[in-house]
Amino acid sequence: MKKLHNYQATIYVCFASYIVQAIVNNFAPLLFLTFSSQFGIPLSKITLLITFNFALQLVVDLGSAFFVDQIGMKACAVLANILSAAGLILLAVLPHLFSDAFIGILLAVIVYACGGGLLEVVVSPIVESCPGGNKEAAMSLLHSFYCWGQVGVIALSTLFFATIGIQHWPVMSLLWGLFPVVTALLFTQVPVRSIQESTGRQTVGMKTLLTNKTFLLFFVMMLCAGASEQAVSQWASTFAEKGLGVAKTIGDLAGPMSFAFLMGTSRAIYGKHGPEMNLKNYMLFSSLLCIGGYLLVSFSPLPALSLAGIGICGFAAGIMWPGTFSLSSAALPEGGTAMFSFLALAGDVGCSLGPTITGMVSSANNGSLQSRLAAAMIFPILMTIGILYLRKTKNK
Repeated sequence: MKKLHNYQATIYVCFASYIVQAIVNNFAPLLFLTFSSQFGIPLSKITLLITFNFALQLVVDLGSAFFVDQIGMKACAVLANILSAAGLILLAVLPHLFSDAFIGILLAVIVYACGGGLLEVVVSPIVESCPGGNKEAAMSLLHSFYCWGQVGVIALSTLFFATIGIQHWPVMSLLWGLFPVVTALLFTQVPVRSIQESTGRQTVGMKTLLTNKTFLLFFVMMLCAGASEQAVSQWASTFAEKGLGVAKTIGDLAGPMSFAFLMGTSRAIYGKHGPEMNLKNYMLFSSLLCIGGYLLVSFSPLPALSLAGIGICGFAAGIMWPGTFSLSSAALPEGGTAMFSFLALAGDVGCSLGPTITGMVSSANNGSLQSRLAAAMIFPILMTIGILYLRKTKNK
């Protein structure tokens, strides 16, 4: 394979890595009801798969602050893709090898969660460290590829299930496992430099970073970004099937796929027009819109409006994660890899809290997802407060 010495190629491989992360986070949720019916696993137990996925990702996020710089960004990116591939392949195999299929599924989730967590830590700083301007727009465009990956996972998986049969889902898992294998090989061929090389600044110590009030605000905002996104995204397919009573194919297309498509659209809009837009204003508008989307999903008496609310939440949450990355990078350029690690940790804490709170509140109220998604509305409300504070203190 001819070595690619162009940093533009590095950015393209980073785009592909975010598609990998979309695969590991969104393929299994399409099968929640299938796991339940095929293996007799209750939905309350399946909720733990989401929790384990993001909980383990946050453990990796935390640990990576101590080892990424020692191992190197490129090596970590290659390893992350390999772990993601291994987890998807194991998902196809392990449930059929254990008497308790849940154990097999959980082990596969553990492997690909390590890969997904490591990708979240290293890919954004790799793009941030590449030469060139308009880093905010580049970051938003990078994160839009997570959404396009999510759309692709849902669309192609749904097509496969509808034509080949849902009972052959392990084959689809194996096919998805090939994508991170190719991405890992590509990462070995592109140039990668560190944050220190790109900024020319010495990074601050971890204690200094963790006691910085501005960083702590961004930490909370990242938590809210992850929760605002995943509280709806991870339950969209199940919500559409069970809560609204629509067929699985329609539920997957109208629920999580519309969510992902509109989230990607939001990020692509800023990726294209970022230099002309005020990021804080765009994020404030998005946070308020997200609150409206939650209200529509939770309290609309019409299933069509509830599904529309899922899409609105996707568009609204789109800029929250990459926008917070960009604001923190601009405000704290000396934060280095550790800052990205802790922000990824915060995001994954939110990704775990959002769906888990939704599932727990739903279980406590006779399984009603539609009326209880409102419990997670606290996260876009807190994001709104954070943006307002940043706007108020921008001159300080």
